[in-house]
Amino acid sequence: MNKIYTTFIPLTFLLLSACSKDFLKSYEKRITGGTWELYDVNSFGLGSGYRPAFNSGRFVFEPNGDVTYTNNDGEEYIGSWDIRHDYQDDQHYQRLAISVINFQNQDVISEFFDDMQFTGTDRFKANLSSGSRTYTCKFKR
Repeated sequence: MNKIYTTFIPLTFLLLSACSKDFLKSYEKRITGGTWELYDVNSFGLGSGYRPAFNSGRFVFEPNGDVTYTNNDGEEYIGSWDIRHDYQDDQHYQRLAISVINFQNQDVISEFFDDMQFTGTDRFKANLSSGSRTYTCKFKR
């Protein structure tokens, strides 16, 4: 029995120390640091007409709530971001709000995602709904 403990405890410690601890951090801390690329937008459901405000590009989220967005044409937008935590019917939702402006052409882009979930250390997805259609925006660092 003693051999099991002496083998199991160091092995468990080794596995836990090698794994990323990002899942223990808040969403606000996980999203900051590094550049996030919006690389895919999927749509599910019926209906059309609405298009997500962001469908590609790169985002840099700062800890103070500032965000820099660069679209695929190289145009830079500056603005703010916020994650709001809501509870509905015992469900926890992390709602991501992004609002940016391009000062060169006065173009404003704003989106409020209904829910966001980290799917890995360097990946998250954000969902938004419009009628019976749901859009899933996938980000990677």
